[in-house]
Amino acid sequence: MSLNIRFALTGVLLAGTGIFLQARHTQEFLPSRAAFASFPHRLGNWVGDDVPIAKDVLDVLGPGDFLLRAYQDDDRDAAGIDLFMAYFPSQRAGETIHSPRNCLPGSGWLPVESRRITVSLPGHAPFAANRYVIAKGADRRVVLYWYWAHDRAVASEYWAKFYLVADSMRLHRSDGSLIRLISPLDAGESVDAGERRLLGFAEYLVPLINTYVPR
Repeated sequence: MSLNIRFALTGVLLAGTGIFLQARHTQEFLPSRAAFASFPHRLGNWVGDDVPIAKDVLDVLGPGDFLLRAYQDDDRDAAGIDLFMAYFPSQRAGETIHSPRNCLPGSGWLPVESRRITVSLPGHAPFAANRYVIAKGADRRVVLYWYWAHDRAVASEYWAKFYLVADSMRLHRSDGSLIRLISPLDAGESVDAGERRLLGFAEYLVPLINTYVPR
């Protein structure tokens, strides 16, 4: 993001913060949704097993609904995919979405490459997502994540916060989510191959998101 755009968005966010804080005193609409516990364990040829989230991690995340699941394809001929989804029904009291850009280095993973890609899937408008390559020693993994709220996906944290303010004023809603996919890269495997694996998985995932993250 260019410096001018960054400053402009910061100004808009600051201007909207006062209105947003005033909106905290109005009644917030909390839409009904399906819990992540009911999210399918099978997506196409991928089968998932739930991974417990440590209590100290849940304490940091705050109130919300969270899913961490390890998926493996039936043939076991491809690297697995870890799916993490976080849904916050309200972000008015400070429980905002934590960026993987900050959380992953805190877990010992170092970013070695980052860029934005366009995710184009059947049945949904193309959207931007963040693609990271992270490393810990010789272990490399490719990460794909984006923010999702009200059938709208964005890669930028700045735009996610802008829409948070706008939706709180317009819809009396501050709910939102983070969708994150991680897959290890086998020895000699290209980053592009790992990206294709994640995008193939996303074809099964994206059509289901609105059931768990209301429009």
